[in-house]
Amino acid sequence: MDQNDNKNKRNGGKGGGSWRGVLQLVCWALLLTIVISYASTYMSSAGRQASSVEVEYSVFRDMVTGDSVEKVEFDNNERILHIRPKEGYVYTAGDGTAYTRVRTRDGFDGYTYLDPAGQERQIHLEFFTVQIQSNDAVAEFLNEYGVDFNQNYQAQISPLMAFLLEYMLPFVILILVFSLMMRWLASKGGMGGMGGIGGVGKANAKVYMEKQTGVTFQDVAGQDEAKESLTEIIDFLHNPGKYTEIGAKLPKGALLVGPPGTGKTLLAKAVAGEANVPFFSISGSDFVEMFVGVGASRVRDLFKEASKVAPCIVFIDEVDTIGKSRDNRMGGNDEREQTLNQLLAEMDGFDPTKGVILLAATNRPEVLDQALLRPGRLDRRITIDRPNLAGRVATLQVHTRNIKLGEDVDLKKVALATAGCVGADLANLVNEAALRAVRKGRKLVTQEDMLAAFELVIAGTEKKGSVLTEFEKKLVAYHEVGHAMVAYKQKNSEPVQKITIVPHTQGSLGYTLLMPEEDKTELRTKDELMAKITVSMGGRAAEEVVMDTMTNGASQDIQDATNVARNMVAMFGMSEEFGMMALASKRNQYLDGGYGMDCAQDTAARMDKAVKVLLDECYKTAVKVIRENREDMDKVVAYLLEKETITGGEMVAIIEGRDPALVENPYASTQSAEEGFRPSVPGMIEPAAKKVHMISQKIEAPGGSDAPEEEKPGEDPAAEESGSGEE
Repeated sequence: MDQNDNKNKRNGGKGGGSWRGVLQLVCWALLLTIVISYASTYMSSAGRQASSVEVEYSVFRDMVTGDSVEKVEFDNNERILHIRPKEGYVYTAGDGTAYTRVRTRDGFDGYTYLDPAGQERQIHLEFFTVQIQSNDAVAEFLNEYGVDFNQNYQAQISPLMAFLLEYMLPFVILILVFSLMMRWLASKGGMGGMGGIGGVGKANAKVYMEKQTGVTFQDVAGQDEAKESLTEIIDFLHNPGKYTEIGAKLPKGALLVGPPGTGKTLLAKAVAGEANVPFFSISGSDFVEMFVGVGASRVRDLFKEASKVAPCIVFIDEVDTIGKSRDNRMGGNDEREQTLNQLLAEMDGFDPTKGVILLAATNRPEVLDQALLRPGRLDRRITIDRPNLAGRVATLQVHTRNIKLGEDVDLKKVALATAGCVGADLANLVNEAALRAVRKGRKLVTQEDMLAAFELVIAGTEKKGSVLTEFEKKLVAYHEVGHAMVAYKQKNSEPVQKITIVPHTQGSLGYTLLMPEEDKTELRTKDELMAKITVSMGGRAAEEVVMDTMTNGASQDIQDATNVARNMVAMFGMSEEFGMMALASKRNQYLDGGYGMDCAQDTAARMDKAVKVLLDECYKTAVKVIRENREDMDKVVAYLLEKETITGGEMVAIIEGRDPALVENPYASTQSAEEGFRPSVPGMIEPAAKKVHMISQKIEAPGGSDAPEEEKPGEDPAAEESGSGEE
């Protein structure tokens, strides 16, 4: 089926909805026209009645015979005589108020009267009477007493013309106004359910053809397992015959689950690009409106359009918006519940031979309704987790395709430094590195730019205008060297990459970067967790042992250490008192990783005591390390106060009695022997960087000696930040 046929069918399928929308628009315009017409007639009549005085015909004759009438006008349409009394005529109303006919010099032509307070007021009145006699008889009577009169001739309008002017013209104007307003709202992105009266229930899904997406599996790296799970879906869309011959049915849907930024939407587009089929994309929030039933209508419309262009892929992003578990808190007429029910019904109605595939994405799978996850609906759950070392290398290759890289760029080291980062983080890192290269006046991105961009994300930019006293600088230096010394002396801790006492914009007066090891990102032993807590305690231990004081700069360290200790007791079963007893469970695995307590209050209180035991034990270890290495700390602090930023390799040189100035590697760490690159799956790194620009040329900053001095970044590690600044 070619694209033109698909387009015509889609346009034809929308005909019913368009006619319904036009009919609704016409009804609204007709109703408003009638209301406006009657309202204007009523207001005109009410205003005329407020200023008109009807007199009996006999009173009119008495006024004429009494020489009190100046002029009379005939109204042939309504058989009414309009009377204009002479100046000085006094009319007494039923409430006793006397109205006197006057003409003043300032141009007032009307009546005056006295209000209850005795103040003179002015008013306009019109006297009329119903004509009883014929025009000739009245004219003869008026001529007899010398009263002027005339007849207002008005051309008679045909009933058809009167109807057109009074009803059809306002109706057409309202139709045009409504149409223009709806077009304007649509061009502005709509206003939810109020965006258009006729299109309130239409699905706002955008259809992307393969040429428009331009995304394939070559653009997705670091998710080999997820791509392998989706390859079968692509193969079915290409060759459905070999599956149907054996009696196999394609899963109707797949749920993409993972943390934010891992590439769930990108992977769904890549599936459509690989299969070369239409791609319907809609967010879960687009189904939810203020009108009950609109979401269900949009679900029906979406799947109706999808079935017309099958085979195709329907992608619902943030499906937890409409797929939350139904419970007693949701009323029977709740909009989300009706939308979910309609979605479940549509998925049951799928024809497996047509090839309509539903892909849904969420980072909160724990809140989804079980009916949505049962077999026959979202059959498969595909986890798109944070990439491992090999995945990060491949992801960096994808994002550096169009970036001009210098010869010194080593993506493997950048991948080592960015443990725990997702694809979106790596894309941002590459972009920040390119921006930094432009700021420095270079035409290439260097390794220094890549690792400085990572530190920019960790701690922000340097606060060059901050001024610290000598005591504060010394205090911050001992705090940071305390972290580094404890990490260096601990057997199971991560190597130190960088120590700085330069204040940064994210609140720290300094920080210590530790390079994580790839093999330790997921699986940690108790000794490694205890070492992690001990390193966090190193800053406070140095403050107390060396400076005999405490500062609020250790607040973040204390919080990090407490979180690790609490996880050890509540979830990891690493406390002697509770053993292998789970006291808590994770609530948001892919978001903040928080957990909820599953124990009694008394047990929670005992758990707090067990946490304190672990923290006290680690703090004693940190104090012991600081006291045993006080002399080495003094040497490192003296060098740090002079340089303000040093590497882990320079710290090791000072401790071993070597000259730190001879350490040439600006990214040297305290790791004794740098291990080689070990991909998690050897040979499986996707060769995505087909267009990486590796350029070898002399790099010179513009302006010669006046060029800005290069920053001394301090490289890579994706590590812990041990801040010394106020929170």
